[in-house]
Amino acid sequence: MMKLKVAVQMDPIARINIRGDSTFALLLEAQRRGYALSYYTPERLSQRGTDLIATVQPLAVRDQDGDHFTLGDPARVNLETFDVILLRQDPPFDLAYITTTHMLERIHPRTLVVNDPASVRNAPEKIFVMEFADLMPPTLISRDKDEINAFRAEHGDVVMKPLYGHGGAAVFRITPNDMNFGSLYDMFAVTFRESWVIQRFLPEVKHGDKRIILVDGEFAGAVNRVPAADDLRSNMVRGGAAAATDLTPREREICERLGPALRARGLLFVGIDVIDDHLTEINVTSPTGIRAIARLGGPDIAAKIWDAIAAKRG
Repeated sequence: MMKLKVAVQMDPIARINIRGDSTFALLLEAQRRGYALSYYTPERLSQRGTDLIATVQPLAVRDQDGDHFTLGDPARVNLETFDVILLRQDPPFDLAYITTTHMLERIHPRTLVVNDPASVRNAPEKIFVMEFADLMPPTLISRDKDEINAFRAEHGDVVMKPLYGHGGAAVFRITPNDMNFGSLYDMFAVTFRESWVIQRFLPEVKHGDKRIILVDGEFAGAVNRVPAADDLRSNMVRGGAAAATDLTPREREICERLGPALRARGLLFVGIDVIDDHLTEINVTSPTGIRAIARLGGPDIAAKIWDAIAAKRG
């Protein structure tokens, strides 16, 4: 087995919740394979002329709450000396995030960046998905009040959320005669410069929002996230409960439709969200779900991801 030299660009490792963190699952599997691990946060990334450099630290990980990592001495390193870089910091998908994709693009694919940084930049979760509108519930991307009102008049109950939101933050259900819409519109207009996502509400979300993982365009595993009784959102960070699940025929069709597009873009690790057989998002920045799937007796997706990476580096 090739011993890869791997760097991970991620949020501060001291702050992660290892029980649900997919990056941590990937690091555990890489260490199990004997790969050399290094760690850095985005602010330690620099470009000097044509060289991409970072101050990195050797990393060892343990699946132990409160004592899950050890860092070695920092060193300034040219990132082209690594075989693989995991691009794994969480959103927000803002200009700081976009800047790192431009910088990492300088060395990919000589150093394999997962996911492909140009494709991460060009495939925001709630915009890329619109290429598959026939698989989705009716969806509008806009900040034009007249356009939003026309969409509401056509579809009744809708969900409104920020275009670059994450983790279920600022997701609202708006009923046809909701007296809060005006205030909510004003709040969004002040808070977000971008357009917003307005989508027909799917009542079956009460039975779950399915996170399906695709590895190199192929179905790898799934978990159903069931929202709390008093919440619209099923994200596990918002109190959603994880449950084992199988795919419906329609969900398999969705995976088959998406696979070629994901492979063509170098999006090796992707998490899609499906409610009541409707595709709602394609998550490419820092997908989650690996640990929940494994905990429920599902497949070892971290191993599948490293198998795919090793095959590309081979």
